[in-house]
Amino acid sequence: MNKKKLLLIILLVFGYSILHAQQKVIQLYKGPAPGSENWNWDEAVNDSNMFRTKVVYNVTHPSLTVFTPDASVNSGTAVIICPGGGFHTLSINSEGNDVAAWLVRKGVTCFVLKYRLVHSLTNDPVKEMMSMMGNKDAQRRDSAAIPLAIADGKTAIAYVRSHATEYHIDANKIGVIGFSAGGTVAASAAYNYTSETKPDFVAPVYAYMPAQLQAEILPDAPPMFIAAASDDQLGLAAHSIDIYTKWVAAKKSAELHMYSKGGHGFGMRVQHLPSDTWIDRFGDWLKANGYIK
Repeated sequence: MNKKKLLLIILLVFGYSILHAQQKVIQLYKGPAPGSENWNWDEAVNDSNMFRTKVVYNVTHPSLTVFTPDASVNSGTAVIICPGGGFHTLSINSEGNDVAAWLVRKGVTCFVLKYRLVHSLTNDPVKEMMSMMGNKDAQRRDSAAIPLAIADGKTAIAYVRSHATEYHIDANKIGVIGFSAGGTVAASAAYNYTSETKPDFVAPVYAYMPAQLQAEILPDAPPMFIAAASDDQLGLAAHSIDIYTKWVAAKKSAELHMYSKGGHGFGMRVQHLPSDTWIDRFGDWLKANGYIK
């Protein structure tokens, strides 16, 4: 066997092991989730939609899918990953599993969170969500899901901290990253926390985080990494700038990457734009702050 073929086999095996590093799925609550005890619809997956990516929808039983690094590279850091999708869906690969695969290679233990979502009445939740844009009744219904999703994010942090020893994690190195609606979940963890639910660092990426969802910045507020694109089609660039400005004004650690192009929802997609490298900048930030080697 020549060296090129051997190298290819090694790379394929390594890639396969990374993609299948997920060990188990953990139910976040014992029994029905508080506040949605009467939800009786089933979680589902859609692979054909306007987003052109796999999405999960109708989540009623929040869960964490665990991705663990090899012991030889384990940094002791954990990250809870919150995919986005307008509180109707979860972009489970580009904003979830693919992020976990990248971070696992850096020695980070990852927990991809499926948080509670708006009930979709069809098998195409993306089309259903888009058809309701601008509908005030639909917006009121959607807003009712936001506190539940935020609660799931904080519960996830508490779970990971209480099981730090089991997963070989440093209980003081637990962060949360989220995208779009998942960015709402992640950023909200930086407010109104307890010692159990406080994240050690927060990374909202093109987050939806209007002023009414923000609260007092506490004296021990966690450091924050923020990324977005100026040409965000939903106009959310201003939300990232607002959070960053307030964090700096409060004399808290923050880093902002605002790309001129990238749009909304770039996640781990390859668009051949500078925004493709946001994950590398996040890695630089984690390293600079002592979370990875």
